Amino acid sequence: MTTLKHGTWVLIADGEKALFLENRTDGEDPFLNVFREEEQENPPNREQAANRRGRFNDGPSVHRSAVDDTDWHALQKERFAADLADILYKKAHKGLFDSIVLVAPPNTLGELRDQLHQEVTQRVIGEVPKTLTNHPVDEIEKIVQTELAAA
Repeated sequence: MTTLKHGTWVLIADGEKALFLENRTDGEDPFLNVFREEEQENPPNREQAANRRGRFNDGPSVHRSAVDDTDWHALQKERFAADLADILYKKAHKGLFDSIVLVAPPNTLGELRDQLHQEVTQRVIGEVPKTLTNHPVDEIEKIVQTELAAA
């Protein structure tokens, strides 16, 4: 069973928004304080793509095949995870936190996990695969505490 001790950070993220919180009390009755927010503008792919999908000939025949366009929206989400990983590395390197809980939807959590430096991964005490970026902080406290207790 993992608990949120005093000073534990909690990162609540999705592909476009992140909240950095710190536990100000003990694991019995956590009190999370938001101390930083990150947000990325990421319009839908249709608004980011500039061209129609490409086409190419299938050799000597008259058939043509479509080529998928780059998914700019998904690419921005991956870049956001890399940016968050970079922020966490800098903060860990300065010794600003000893332990952290990562809370994000499964895809974002996987992307973030792939980007994290070893100095951060050794401080991760728990992961919660849920989207909580739009929840009030008191709900986040309860959900994170419950999820960590079950782990």
